[in-house]
Parts: sequence; C-alpha cells; structure tokens
Amino acid sequence: MPEISATEVKALRDRTGAALMACKKALAEANGDVDAATEKLRARGEAQAAKRAGNAATEGTTQSYIHSNGKVGVLIEVNCETDFVARNENFLTFARDVAMHIAATAPVAVSDEDVPEADLESERRIATEQAADKPENVRERIVEGKVNKYLDEVVLLRQKHVNGDKYEDKTIEEIRAKLASDTGENVVIRRFARFQVGA
Repeated sequence: MPEISATEVKALRDRTGAALMACKKALAEANGDVDAATEKLRARGEAQAAKRAGNAATEGTTQSYIHSNGKVGVLIEVNCETDFVARNENFLTFARDVAMHIAATAPVAVSDEDVPEADLESERRIATEQAADKPENVRERIVEGKVNKYLDEVVLLRQKHVNGDKYEDKTIEEIRAKLASDTGENVVIRRFARFQVGA
C-alpha cells in the first residue's frame, strides 16, 4: 500500500469536502487513486454530508452522561439544522453515546483546530528531539507521524468510539458523517465539558 501524504489527504478534502480522516481512509483503500477515493466517499455519503457542512446548525440538543460510580460526568451540545432532527431518536442516541465516550476517553478538543497551539508545539518539540538520531530525510515524517498519533489520542472526532461492537470501530467523525448523511442535515458536535471528582 502506498504511503498517503498529508498533502494528498488535504487535496481530496478540498475536492470532496469530506472529513480528513474519511479522506485518508478512502485514499488508503484506493491505493492512492484520487478518483477511486472520491467514488468511495460519494458511495458512503460522506462527500454529500460534507456539502451540508456549511449549512447553519442552530437547532440541536444538550445531553449528559454520569458514570455509574458518580465520579465522572459529561455535558455535550450537538447541533443540527431543524427541530425535527433534533427530536429524532438516532440523533439523541448519537449525542448520548458521544457523551459516554467522552467520559471514558477524556479528549482535549472536538477537532484538530480546537487543540491549543501550545500543546501542539510542545508535542512537535518532543517528537523532534526523539527523531534527532534518525536519518535527516525521514525526520520530518517521523515528527508528523508522532503529532498525528497525539491528535488521534486527544481529538474527539479522531477517536474510535469506545463501543466498538455497536459502532464497528468507526471514529466519532465517521459516525457523525453517517448521521448527517442519514438525516440529510449538517450535524455538529459544538462543545463538551467533562467533570471528574478530584481532577
């Protein structure tokens, strides 16, 4: 399988409007063939869901999750375009399931853009120091790989849902995009707050 570069992923995202992780996965499945990857995204409805991403999502729900031990709680806001979808059971279940996921994984941010720049710079510095003894021509890729791994751990949309059986090891972004495709509306995880006793 060819190595997929960040530039190729971004180009496919610009072309289809689909989520970065969906683009990366489609390119990997298509062995780097952009046209085949585009078809895969369209077939899954992810390209269509992305077209709606610019639509105003002013309706929605807030849901909560309190862990059974009473020591961890989450409050989440998920938005959509209409009150009709906001009352839809699949939409409400999605919001509740994401709140439970947040309680279990403690992400730092909803998306890559929300990760504090200071945290990213710190991760880059650490990765650069760790790669210092590697050949110069691969250092940059090593650093980017380590930063991406860090983002996979702390960004909600990049994380695989903790209920892997129910969600077939899909990321939160893949689940969100499928819901957007199924409902025909833009679905946005706006924000969350996670509380833990003693933290």
